[in-house]
Amino acid sequence: QEFVTVLVRDPRTRKEDSWHSYIDYEIFIHTNSMCFTRKTSCVRRRFREFVWLRQRLQSNAVLIQLPELPSKTPFFNMNNPHHVDQRRQGLQAFLEKILQDALLLSDSRLHLFLQTQLSPEDMEACVSGQTKYSVADAINKFASLNRRFPIEEERKKGKNDADSELESSSSGLRPSDDSISRGCKASPASEES
Repeated sequence: QEFVTVLVRDPRTRKEDSWHSYIDYEIFIHTNSMCFTRKTSCVRRRFREFVWLRQRLQSNAVLIQLPELPSKTPFFNMNNPHHVDQRRQGLQAFLEKILQDALLLSDSRLHLFLQTQLSPEDMEACVSGQTKYSVADAINKFASLNRRFPIEEERKKGKNDADSELESSSSGLRPSDDSISRGCKASPASEES
């Protein structure tokens, strides 16, 4: 039986500039679903990227009532652990519900959101065919840049031509400046709280 496990965890405060900070969250996916290019992945996303994802999914699946995100309240305090954890729980509940819908699961933006560190602009460009790489190429390339998990069987068979083309192109698939600081923790188990 197919399963998709998603965990939203490890909130971290990031400095945007000298005046502004934000919190991002680690999204860990483990699945045996044929819908996913990679069976395990780990990325970091901030709240406004979740807002973007929900808007894009809603515009592509007009007849589906999408679950709500936690409300963006002006009283949210990133220094209050209770506020941060409530938002984390709301983001996890949102993704759990999204991943149960077969129509939403077919949206390439969702897969890029969950399995790459591409920005929303780069995800849109990839989905609309404006990049040299496909959705699967982007996901596989990110996985190879962020090797925390055992290399899956298809990767052991050797690099394909698309991978070598991606490495030499300026396609936007290089890790972001803060990819090391946005990397995920090594142990996915035992951190569901």
